[in-house]
Amino acid sequence: MIEKEVFGMADGYKVFLFTLKNSKGMTVKLTNYSGAIVSIMVPDKDGNFDDVVLGYDDLDGYIKGTSTQGALVGRYANRIANGKFTLNGKEIELRCNEGTNCLHGGIVGFNKRVWTVDAQSDDSVTFGYFSPDQEENFPGNLKVTCKYTLTEDNELKLEYNGKSDADTILNMTNHSYFNIGGIHSGSVLSQIVQINAETYTPVDSVLIPTGEMAPVENTVFDFRKPKAICADLDKSDLIGYDHNFNLGEPHVMREAAIVYDPVTGREMTVSTDKPAIQFYTAIGLQGEIGKDGTMMKIQTALCLESQYAPDSPNQPNFPSCILKAGEEYNFTTIYKFGVRA
Repeated sequence: MIEKEVFGMADGYKVFLFTLKNSKGMTVKLTNYSGAIVSIMVPDKDGNFDDVVLGYDDLDGYIKGTSTQGALVGRYANRIANGKFTLNGKEIELRCNEGTNCLHGGIVGFNKRVWTVDAQSDDSVTFGYFSPDQEENFPGNLKVTCKYTLTEDNELKLEYNGKSDADTILNMTNHSYFNIGGIHSGSVLSQIVQINAETYTPVDSVLIPTGEMAPVENTVFDFRKPKAICADLDKSDLIGYDHNFNLGEPHVMREAAIVYDPVTGREMTVSTDKPAIQFYTAIGLQGEIGKDGTMMKIQTALCLESQYAPDSPNQPNFPSCILKAGEEYNFTTIYKFGVRA
């Protein structure tokens, strides 16, 4: 079932909060401000429900927040080096918002927009956004949607769609910060992660890929077998992870990652047909106050952002993120929740 209530006002538009609930008691709250996931309530091994997504108590938090909590991100999730890329022989210069990089779509990306409510049913809601030609200097009039569906299998399914009237680039993702131990449980470093990737993309000092797809074998980035997030950090100079893992060709649905919390028994499986996934252990969180007064600090959550690899427009050996005029952008990502005894 689905409930709808007013969440507030933003940019002169009414913003809504939608609550989806299945027969097993899993509850998901969504808002059309930034298309954000506001809450996911799922049980632990003892049947106790808790919220496993960081965020804010009210709309004002999402408007003023600086960490992209729960939001749909675009036009280009992750980083584009120097805010520049070449398309059809023309250099396009974007608006940079992270030093010399364009991050998550620029200064005002999709995560700071009010989305339309395009459809809803008993188990789903579809948000839409029209991005005009030259918004943040991206070419093409672009219409995008994301359909959220809550299934009876405790899955939250995200179906992304887009179409442009001119050649452009498009790379959408959801930027939820998950802590499957519950939002009050603190650090995620002891949680167990598996990422089904043979290679990752090494980066330079400003987190731009070097262009190499390097084997994870014999590195701290080898999560092919489950291990605690903290397991190998002392073998490196990393304080945490903010790295892209390559999954394979686009449009092939696969199980990309699994997160398990030994304390609560909760498990989250991420499946996607996108070619890569960014593993981020919230190393940029600096103590914002979130839901129920929770302090959102470094490594109190993790993100698993299905995507094209960072800087793909400038990396010819990465899968192409170019969306041709009139063609459809279609991808699906599924977050499935369960427990281990």
